[in-house]
Amino acid sequence: MAASDARARRSARPRRRATVSSVLGELLLTAGVLALGYAGWQVWLSDAVLGEQQQQAARAFAAELVPGAPAVADASAALRTDEPPVEDRAADRESFAVMHIPRLDEFERVVGEGTSRAVLDSLEQGLAHYRESAMPGGLGNFAVAGHRNGQGGPFTHLDEMRIGDRIYVQTASAWHVYAFRNHEYVPPTAVGVVAPVPQMPHVPADGRYLTLTTCNPEWSAAGRLIAYATWVGWQSAEDGMPLELAATLGRA
Repeated sequence: MAASDARARRSARPRRRATVSSVLGELLLTAGVLALGYAGWQVWLSDAVLGEQQQQAARAFAAELVPGAPAVADASAALRTDEPPVEDRAADRESFAVMHIPRLDEFERVVGEGTSRAVLDSLEQGLAHYRESAMPGGLGNFAVAGHRNGQGGPFTHLDEMRIGDRIYVQTASAWHVYAFRNHEYVPPTAVGVVAPVPQMPHVPADGRYLTLTTCNPEWSAAGRLIAYATWVGWQSAEDGMPLELAATLGRA
């Protein structure tokens, strides 16, 4: 009897009525969630669209670098390890190379001279060469910056690189080939990553390196994600795209 009386008393309690302020609060909360989701979708879509424009610009510029060269090299064009051609210094904001990173979903981007916003935010470029660093294939450190997110987000997935992944840098004179070595996470003040020997600013250059820099974590400039690679050889630009790259892209 006591239990049934208790249930009856609980069922008799008046239900809490929704007030105007509580309904308004829930509506505002829902609207906020939807707005954030829409903004995130817009940014993702914008990166996808801008990234595709940068890819197309890279393909067009690559075709202009060596007019008349075959699209793909034949089997006789082996990778060379002797002294590569010396690349001329580019003028500020000038496009001078195309970088290909198969690991990053058939990645192709134009490299422009200087790390200004005009280069980093460009629809025709997207990657920016640290002006005081080496040129592609040169003795020292060829250092390049790119956005992690926004403006095409070329380096959004830079953290997915794996040891040995090839990075190809195409210029008017050569294809320079690098192999990924490791990642490093550093504060924005760690300028030693672009030294001639990365992180060893007082040591003379003794090899050929590639350093890629971007923001970390995503959507934040609090730190930097660094990807290091070492030079493994070169091939004449007149030979056409290296056969191993063409095979990876399904163009062989």
